Amino acid sequence: MALSRDCRPTSDSIRLIGLIRAQRPMCTHLLDSVNGGARHVGQRASLYIVAKSPIARLIAWARERGWTHLQFLSTAGNSYDADYFGDSSKLPDDIRKRRDPKGGPDWDETMFNVFRLDNGTVRHCWGSELTWAPEDAGQPHRSGDSVNALWGLLDMTPAGRGQFMPKLAY
Repeated sequence: MALSRDCRPTSDSIRLIGLIRAQRPMCTHLLDSVNGGARHVGQRASLYIVAKSPIARLIAWARERGWTHLQFLSTAGNSYDADYFGDSSKLPDDIRKRRDPKGGPDWDETMFNVFRLDNGTVRHCWGSELTWAPEDAGQPHRSGDSVNALWGLLDMTPAGRGQFMPKLAY
């Protein structure tokens, strides 16, 4: 994937949401939420969903879920995820040890990145550092909450989200 080749920006701002894998409940419910806002975001910025899965698999997954407003890019076979911290392979040792004290194999994480088109040059201008922050005791990873309608809606209820975890189907 080359941003300058694969992205067709509608403005000078390009937002990328890097995902773990297609057909995982947490990634799926996040995109269920983002799909609703994507057509509106497109009026001000380009939005792409990136994943290591082959593009044909991503498109099939999008059709199955009814995601008509999302654009996908595949990072299969390139170093985008490692370069922009969508996986753990290039993490500094201290951050890696906080998240994986046992020192297991590399893993993927949802990572939000924003790029800017500056006089024809694509520049990285923001990344969701919270992705790699330590989790609060008893709470799952929350770096995607700001773009996730499900958690916002549940958090407004008296019982909150509790231990609820979304599923692929009900």
